[in-house]
Amino acid sequence: MTLASPEMQDCIDACLRCYQTCLGMASNHCLPAGGRHVEPEHLRLMMACAEICRTSAHLMLIGLPEHAHTCRACAEICEDCARSCEAVGDMQDCVTECRACAAHCRRMAA
Repeated sequence: MTLASPEMQDCIDACLRCYQTCLGMASNHCLPAGGRHVEPEHLRLMMACAEICRTSAHLMLIGLPEHAHTCRACAEICEDCARSCEAVGDMQDCVTECRACAAHCRRMAA
């Protein structure tokens, strides 16, 4: 088994934190809050962000070199999600995790 480099492990951890935060906030914060929090475009973006983060972590964990492609997409979707969460408001945890994940994924995609 090949262990991930420290940089890759940091990215895996950031992706998994973002996955957990986006999915958890969508389910346990946005749905109960209603209003702008449950507008379809925002909620879909949160779901997409959670899924691409999970997928990117998965591909890095199994050692697939194509993780660079998912990391590139992950960085873009995370940035979009951070902007959406910032615009909706009261979602700083999601904004923070999305921006951190995007930064790690940009480095992995380079």
